[in-house]
Amino acid sequence: MFVVVVGGGKVGYYLTRELAESGHEVVLMEKDRARAEQITDEIGSIVVAKDGCEGIYLGEAGANRADIVVAVTGDDEDNLVICQMAKHHFSVPRTIARVNNPLNEPLFRDLGVDEIISPTRMILGSIEQDIPVHELLHLAPLSRDFELIEAQLAEGSPAIGRNPRDIELPDGCAIVAVVRDQEAHGIGADTVLRPGDRVIATGRDEYEPDIRRALIGEVGGS
Repeated sequence: MFVVVVGGGKVGYYLTRELAESGHEVVLMEKDRARAEQITDEIGSIVVAKDGCEGIYLGEAGANRADIVVAVTGDDEDNLVICQMAKHHFSVPRTIARVNNPLNEPLFRDLGVDEIISPTRMILGSIEQDIPVHELLHLAPLSRDFELIEAQLAEGSPAIGRNPRDIELPDGCAIVAVVRDQEAHGIGADTVLRPGDRVIATGRDEYEPDIRRALIGEVGGS
């Protein structure tokens, strides 16, 4: 199997090394020449010191005959571009992308990336197993006092059976997506919230109690 790996950070380095040691043909692309030379010194001359976002260089690395192209740079946009070129310009059978921001996952799926690896989502999944359902999960800060928040809807939530647009939230707060069966969905006129849904909302820190009451309800109360 021939694999082109784009991104020479720790993930790309160890992935390339393991593939090579397992007997697979592999090329690693790393645009930072100093980093590429360092990796070459450690694992041999299977490193191409070029930018995998450039189609001409991706082709030179052998994408036209690759079985898999794996994009594991630290930049989601670059990873998406790499997978798009691999799929549509070089007809690579399988593309795999690292996605750092969970909000980008639906876009990657919609644009045909075959497999998504989200370190953030994996860690969140492990954490969520220990988070009580009555707690809000803080996904990411959007500014100094504005956050992306997730609430899991359990039986008894006041939001169950309602359209997110009908749920009253403080000014500046909004429900932006619903994650159901591991897939993210936008909010439509026919969206009805169900037990087990994970609701993604935006809001300021000061409004967290209001968001909790609207989506989860009063803990220990009616």
